[in-house]
Parts: sequence; structure tokens; C-alpha cells
Amino acid sequence: MLINVFDLHKELWSSLLARREKLPHALLLIGQKGLGKYALAREFAAALLCETGAPDGRACASCLACNWFAQGNHPDFRLLQPDALSEEVAAEESKKKPSQQITIDQVRELDEFLGVGSHRGGLSIVLVNPAEAMNRNAANSILKTLEEPPPNTLFLLVSSDPSRLLPTIRSRCQAIPFVTPSPETAARILGAAGLRDAERWLAISGGSPRLALELAESGQAAWLDRLTKNLAGGGRVDALACAGELDKAIKDSKGGLQLKQIVEVLQKWTIDLALAGNGLPIRYFLAQQSQISALAAMIPPVRLIHQYRDMNQRRREAEQPLNARLFLESVFLDYRAMFSR
Repeated sequence: MLINVFDLHKELWSSLLARREKLPHALLLIGQKGLGKYALAREFAAALLCETGAPDGRACASCLACNWFAQGNHPDFRLLQPDALSEEVAAEESKKKPSQQITIDQVRELDEFLGVGSHRGGLSIVLVNPAEAMNRNAANSILKTLEEPPPNTLFLLVSSDPSRLLPTIRSRCQAIPFVTPSPETAARILGAAGLRDAERWLAISGGSPRLALELAESGQAAWLDRLTKNLAGGGRVDALACAGELDKAIKDSKGGLQLKQIVEVLQKWTIDLALAGNGLPIRYFLAQQSQISALAAMIPPVRLIHQYRDMNQRRREAEQPLNARLFLESVFLDYRAMFSR
């Protein structure tokens, strides 16, 4: 099942096309995860590099430039992303875990690309996804280029968490915000894509249709069900056993499930606990409304505040190359401690 990104963002696509004649040197596409920012950025890059053009402003998909782009070897396009997102790296069997960060070495590889100018007489385009995955050195290095950009160069930065970017990087980009579609629109799009139980997946994804579809189709229902069942145990959760189950799920997925995805789910569970503790409707785990409300009543508010802050830190730590099982054991022990008297 696929969701057409143009169905989600018709007006935004039109606004991007309107900028074609007078582009800035950098655009920052921002919005919550699962809205199709990266997909639309690629479509825009393809349209800009296309040498024929379609009537609707999209790439023609048949010219030489479009063929190069589709094959991933257009001479005027570069994609900066963590190795963990690379299909080539994911397909390799290696003991070394691929990096979840964009490194300074990757940024330095742009020097020659940006130095020689365009091969086809048009733009040179660099797509950075996700921009917040740049480590400190990489961010500082790319900042220098953004401060003095080469002519006829466009940077497309995609970010679901722009607060993690250097303020100086944000200030040198024109922001393009992606709006989350209404629940009715999202449900209609998912229904047309053939997704069952769309309401559940939309809630867990925070209303992002593409993320909802990704979660539903990635075989994650099994570990999500086990995780929520364990979390519903509150102070009785077996921290070591739960960590072991999830560690096995990560290994069995062979790259399909990452530690940071688990932490994101735990963040959402914590948010629902905080909402329920303040008498507000929960946002993510609708089927567990009564369980979450009962658990929230057992936790002192100050502990929930600390847990929320800790989970934000844990999310950043989850991108580091660490022992997943030990990390998760610590997370679940902290979760269980919230219920202690």
C-alpha cells in the first residue's frame, strides 16, 4: 500500500513550484514524523533537475536526467543521510552497526561536488535527511557552506525535530512547514490505501498517515502489543524480561526495528500518562485509555514530569551505538520505580 504524497500536500507542492524561479540557497522542510517531508523533497529535487518537465510541474520520469535520478546517480544531486537509512548498508550483513548519525566525513565528501559546479548547467542539489541526525562536527561543517553557499546550489534540509538543529543553521534556511492533515482527511487517505484499523495506527503515529501506514505494514504490531501489555503492569512490570523481549525483536528484525523507535513509543506512553494524570483525553494509546488512567492515578505528578524529561534524553541516547538490552533494562527499571511508594 502506498500513499501519494501529493494527495497530502497539494497546496504545499504548489507553493514549492511557485518558488522555482527565485529559490533561496536553502529550504528547511519541517513537520512531525510521517508526513512525507522526505518524499516531497525528493519529488521537488527531481522536478528541478528534470530537463523536460511535466505539465503539472513534476518530473517527467522519462528524460535522461530523470533516469539518472531514479537510478541514484544524477551528477548534480547528493543525498546526505545516516548509514542506517541506506538500503545498501542495510542489506549487508556486518557485525558493525551502521551509524544513525550524519558524520563530518559525509559532509566533507560534498567539497568536490560543490566545487566543480553543475554538470548539466542547472542546479546542484544537496538533500539532508534527517537534518537533526547531523552530529555537532557535521552541523558546524555544513553551516560554513550555508553561510557562503556556492552559486546555483540548493540545500533541502528535512527535519522532524528542528529544535535539535543549530539556531544558526535554522536562521540560514527558509522554513517550509508541513501541516498535519485533519483526522477525517487522514482516515480517508488510509482507507483508500486499504489500511484496516486506521484509527489505532493514526493515534499511535500522532496523526501522520505515512507513519501510520509504515507502522501497520512493518510487522510492528506484535512487539507493540507486548510492550503495551508490559507497560500496563505498572509497578509489576518485569523490567529484565521486557528488555530481553525487545532486544530480541530488534535483532530479529535485522534493521527493520531500531532502538529509537521503541523509545519513541515509550515517550508517547509517558505523554498519555501525563495527560490522563491531568484529567485530559489521551492522545496515542486509545485502546488503553482505562488502563493508562488507572496507572496515572498511582504516580505522583512530579515523577511524571521527571520521567518525561528523562525520556527526551533517552531518545537522544538511543541514536548512539550502545548495548540495547542494558539500555532498555535501565529504562524499564526507571519506569517501574515511578510506581514505588
